Amino acid sequence: MRTVDIIQKKKEGKAHTKEEMNFLIQGLMDGTVEDYQMSSWLMAVCFQGLNEDETAYMTEAFINSGEILDFSDISNTVADKHSTGGVGDKVTIVLIPLLAAIGVKCAKLSGRGLGYTGGTVDKLESIPNFKCTLQDEEFKNQIKNIGAAISAQTPNLTPADGKIYALRDVTATVDNKSLICASVVSKKIASGANIIVLDVKYGAGAFIKTKEEARELADLMIKIGAKLNRKIEAVISSMEQPLGTHIGNSLEIIESVEFLKGNYNKDLYEIVLEIASHTVILANLAKDLNEAKNLVDETIKSGSALKKLKEIIKAQGGNPDCTENYSLFNVGKNKLEIKAENEGYISKLDALNIAKACKLLGAGRDKKSDNIDFGAGCILNKKIGDKVQKDELLCTLYFNNVEENRIKEAVQSAQDAYKYSDTEPELQPVLYK
Repeated sequence: MRTVDIIQKKKEGKAHTKEEMNFLIQGLMDGTVEDYQMSSWLMAVCFQGLNEDETAYMTEAFINSGEILDFSDISNTVADKHSTGGVGDKVTIVLIPLLAAIGVKCAKLSGRGLGYTGGTVDKLESIPNFKCTLQDEEFKNQIKNIGAAISAQTPNLTPADGKIYALRDVTATVDNKSLICASVVSKKIASGANIIVLDVKYGAGAFIKTKEEARELADLMIKIGAKLNRKIEAVISSMEQPLGTHIGNSLEIIESVEFLKGNYNKDLYEIVLEIASHTVILANLAKDLNEAKNLVDETIKSGSALKKLKEIIKAQGGNPDCTENYSLFNVGKNKLEIKAENEGYISKLDALNIAKACKLLGAGRDKKSDNIDFGAGCILNKKIGDKVQKDELLCTLYFNNVEENRIKEAVQSAQDAYKYSDTEPELQPVLYK
């Protein structure tokens, strides 16, 4: 078997066998397949595509390229949730303690932010002394003892995917659904979960721009999971405007705590309720959606979800007092208020422009080695459908030490995010499917 023949085969639009896919992935790992050959094959895939069997072969090869976590000695229902990324997406931080309080074991491996979408690990690191990198045994013991752990992903999981993603990032081969699917599903399976719920986002603030594309990707990931004997469900949600009201690392933790105290924004609540309820059903802790939703609501109202968050924070070295004393967080010492330029209804709140403003103030990074400012961000006072008067407060930007020109750009970006209408706009549901 020769690499060049495999590339030629895909260039001609022919399907690969499992043996060919394994040869390609193993060759990348042992150095017998060169980076430039893999890059050539990835481009051929972008033009010719992979069928479902090929996608499953690739996913399985990714899984087998590294270690696979096993929680069978703890529980036969261990859940993980994955989001395709979005602005103000703090669902994980709310969801994991909520599920654990209900009785679902949660093994959550998360990433850092890159570009405009914040990473869960960055957000959690804004909690004083919170330890995000857990060794395998620490991770397993915490899940066994308190029901949940949230950790940065170990490089030993799906290393082949890591190598291929680095190539995709610099060869314009990121946006192929099969490649996205293999990357996401392999990481979730290798991390030991047997219940996987995906939050597939579309819109201005998401990687996937249309609901139709999001549906196609969700369907594919569900099918590939089934081929590899994993339960996968997907919730498809809109990211046209930011999720919730707080954007930025410390600010999003604060909003998450408030959520678990029962003070939540409607759109964030809808997504958390939907994902949590489906997970509870998959874990056989509720027989239908109505029972599951009631269980989720009761767990929030009782305070047990907030208590579980405090347990997770304490177990991972953080200070649980931050859930009562927000002054323990780094929140930007400077703030700028963005006022409405017109009277009317907010007809658009562009998530990407809000994300750009926060990134300019230090909340995000351009490359993985960049430092971020946990205190930078934005709190939204008005969202789509709200009526405003001229000069009424739309949002507040928070920052610490930022160059004047970046502050000006951030203000402009935040102002540009808002569009106005004389008539009340029809609100689009945050949940599509």
